[in-house]
Amino acid sequence: MKQEITQQLTGSASIAFTKPVYVISCASVVGKKEGEGPLGNDFDLICEDPMFGSDTWEAAESTMQKEAAALSIGKAGLAPSDIRMAFAGDLLAQTSASSFGIAGMGIPFYGLFGACSTMGESLSLAAMSVAAGYGDHILCATSSHFASAEKEFRFPLGYGNQRPLSATWTVTGSGACVIGNKPPSEKIPGKTAPLLVKNGCVKVTGITTGKLVDYGLKDSLNMGACMAPAACDTIYQNLCDFDRKPSDYDRILTGDLGVVGKRILLDLLNEKGIGIEKQHQDCGLLIYDGETQDTHSGGSGCGCAAAVLAAYILPRIASGEWKRILFVPTGALLSKTSFNEGEPIPGIAHGVVLEHMEV
Repeated sequence: MKQEITQQLTGSASIAFTKPVYVISCASVVGKKEGEGPLGNDFDLICEDPMFGSDTWEAAESTMQKEAAALSIGKAGLAPSDIRMAFAGDLLAQTSASSFGIAGMGIPFYGLFGACSTMGESLSLAAMSVAAGYGDHILCATSSHFASAEKEFRFPLGYGNQRPLSATWTVTGSGACVIGNKPPSEKIPGKTAPLLVKNGCVKVTGITTGKLVDYGLKDSLNMGACMAPAACDTIYQNLCDFDRKPSDYDRILTGDLGVVGKRILLDLLNEKGIGIEKQHQDCGLLIYDGETQDTHSGGSGCGCAAAVLAAYILPRIASGEWKRILFVPTGALLSKTSFNEGEPIPGIAHGVVLEHMEV
């Protein structure tokens, strides 16, 4: 019996899924500052307490990620025991927020680190696993917390250090989604509706795996500049591998380049003869109001792209407002050890193609 081919290698860095992979459900949990931003009405849960009822910043982030995961699983009408495996990550050493969060749910667990690009990494691995038949339902989740990230990479909040205008604000937030091999059901008794709007849902049709791109930048307070070259490389590679133009996407959404990184990305792509100004949006600029919220260059963190994906992007694809988008979370692979030893900060970005599907 001939084995069915479920994916196809495309170009030098992409995969086109010939068998649909679906986003069954999604959920977002954020902090007070994020809830006061432009997307405040779209998030599933806004917690006024930055500690999330915990004793430490790290435990607060774990609690937040676990809540987002539980919400997403519940929306899909599933229990943790129905999830074959989880791909999750965060910014902290040894991915401790995920290890003490989702890992405690009893789901087979893979901890990931791709900095702020981790949601793209998680979605890519989940889509490949579902397409290959390694699981009917796989959970993807990432998180970040402003206070835990500052403590990990810069200074504890009590230090009161000043931030340059190029700095981004680490989002206190988490996003999670369930990837499956069948489209979401329209009605689940006793459960919140899954990701299905007006008989439409979201499918993952392709991925482009990012490469490490290192321009030798060493400014840990200018993550946008560190990540923009990687975003440029992945977007360019995706367009080449799938033989597409920017206009073939309704939106090209980067993770958290902010004001500085967005400008660099557009300039780098223009040098290649590619203009994405009409399609481009950045999650780090969507989640905060640059005029009224003091976030300098915008938002960042593993939870930035993940929360915006769950609250803003996926519902618009499911409704048919957007037919096809390219989701490109971006990460600056900053290590406090290598940084203190004078090494540069490489960037990476993973591309995920998401499309509307009628059901």
